[in-house]
Amino acid sequence: MATVRDFFEFINTFAPIETQEEWDNSGMLVGDMNAEVKKAVVVLDIDEWTVEKAKELDANLIISHHPVIFSAMKKFTKGCVPFELVANSINAICCHTPLDIADGGTNDTLAEILGFDAYKGENPILRYADIDETNAEKLACLLAEKLDTKVRFADAGNKIRKVAICTGGGASLMFEAGKIDAFITGDAKHNDFLDALSAGISLFAAGHYETEFPVVPVLKDKLQDKFKDTPIIDIRQENPVKFA
Repeated sequence: MATVRDFFEFINTFAPIETQEEWDNSGMLVGDMNAEVKKAVVVLDIDEWTVEKAKELDANLIISHHPVIFSAMKKFTKGCVPFELVANSINAICCHTPLDIADGGTNDTLAEILGFDAYKGENPILRYADIDETNAEKLACLLAEKLDTKVRFADAGNKIRKVAICTGGGASLMFEAGKIDAFITGDAKHNDFLDALSAGISLFAAGHYETEFPVVPVLKDKLQDKFKDTPIIDIRQENPVKFA
């Protein structure tokens, strides 16, 4: 039977933990590396609902994109998610920015959904694509259709040919992308849209969940192909953000 360590070491072959950004907290965050994995679940976030679903499924490993422990915690008490993981002998491996950087990770998955032939630049977390000339409104409609969501965007009034992509909360990297016509991310603040317009860049915020969740089934399939004798489940976690 595969162990948690086996899963951890395999993930490191395609999304090495050491590639994480300095502010990140990816890795084996909760549990026992030597524990045998009865069943695993793959999710975007580890929250109370995720833990309950893992318990119902008798799964003792959760693999997530976002870290279950991100900032330092001063207490672990009943009801908090890390406590409940330990109390129920559920292990947690979290692969955040390493999966963003990885070939076939979050950014490549988004680009593929959009039909873009993506390539890397100097910053390995960014992806670029040279696309057929379009405008901001048409690109926003493409994002909305492909991701089944509502898209916030700032239209710089420019023709769009070169696009940079960074899923999740990637707007802070917009000016590290070099000369681009448009920047696609998940989340963006009001001032990010203003800064983009001042720089002549059309900025698109298509949703944190919407831009990152598509990698979950991709990751699940990759793990299942490696660990054929271990049941691995994508429990179809819903978007916590609702639209009126």
